[in-house]
Amino acid sequence: MDRLSRIGLSALVTGSVASVISTAALAALATLEGRGALEPTNATSHWLWGRKSRGRRDVDAAHTGVGYATHHASAVFWALPFEAWLAMQPPRSTFELIGDAAMMSGIAATVDYGVAPKRITPGWEFALSNRSMVAAFGALAVGLACGAAASRALLGGEELELR
Repeated sequence: MDRLSRIGLSALVTGSVASVISTAALAALATLEGRGALEPTNATSHWLWGRKSRGRRDVDAAHTGVGYATHHASAVFWALPFEAWLAMQPPRSTFELIGDAAMMSGIAATVDYGVAPKRITPGWEFALSNRSMVAAFGALAVGLACGAAASRALLGGEELELR
């Protein structure tokens, strides 16, 4: 498999794992704040539905489906430069992989909430406190690290040493 295909396939695996982990964290954080578990995912559909996506607690294709698909695509999007970075600078330890994932998540948070137009933010601000949003990006970092490790296990690649 050529290098670009390997990076693309790794990004798909890594982003998928990061999407699942961060979605679970979003649901848990919302529940801890007394909100509906699906509110953050539904709120992510605000790019399409505007204010109608806010405060929705029920599951439906229009909001939950669009919100999850958007979040999943975003996680794969952020996994692509992460995997490209890892291909150029493979981490030598699990701790370095976690550090690289945290840096990528920080870049994602900065772009999502500091650069992107309001209409295309993740929308979590409609369902979570700032503290929980920081935790959600932390969960994204954990997901990126776990996804990269899973990608290497599935596709072969650099072995990480636990140091």
